[in-house]
Amino acid sequence: MATPPHPSRTDRSHSTAQARPLPDGRNRILRLGLAILALVSLIALMPTTSRADIGAAAKVVPAASLVGEGRLTFLGFRIFDAELYAPSGTYDPAKPFALKLTYLRSFKGEAIAKRTEKEMLRQGMPKGATLNGWTRDMARIFPNVSPGQSIIGARDNKGHTLFYSGGRRIGSIKDKGFTKRFFAIWLGSNTNDPALRSRLIGASS
Repeated sequence: MATPPHPSRTDRSHSTAQARPLPDGRNRILRLGLAILALVSLIALMPTTSRADIGAAAKVVPAASLVGEGRLTFLGFRIFDAELYAPSGTYDPAKPFALKLTYLRSFKGEAIAKRTEKEMLRQGMPKGATLNGWTRDMARIFPNVSPGQSIIGARDNKGHTLFYSGGRRIGSIKDKGFTKRFFAIWLGSNTNDPALRSRLIGASS
């Protein structure tokens, strides 16, 4: 049987290079790099939740995250953008939440209060001293707004309504009946804008 030829010096060098393991330091760096890449990929695939942009009202709504958002228009005019925030992004009308309205037109605070009163009447709130008192309170609390300014209404854990604007608390109405009637304008089943309600509360409904 013929003796196989001896490998050349070049062949022996190539075989030796292939068999030589990486130094420990380079192995550690490679493993670390692969681990970081895997972690970044995992984070990128994780669902994200929009954090709250409600300023001081975040004290009332723990772990507040965006539930949904939408825009109110009337006869083609943009009125306001609405955002609903709740703990961990899960809305429950019996727990704290915050509704942020960012106005796209200028309105007087008194006009906002009167419009709110009309919506409460439309939903079945009877006329009388209670509604009149709420309307006076709202007119006192609500500021005049320009495009881009926001008013935030927050339901606290006692069922009271706290109002915020410009990064500070501007007033409150500590009446559970008011809280129910007020937020029902946008979030209740008898809202005047079911499409906006659907966008705000989404799957939580």
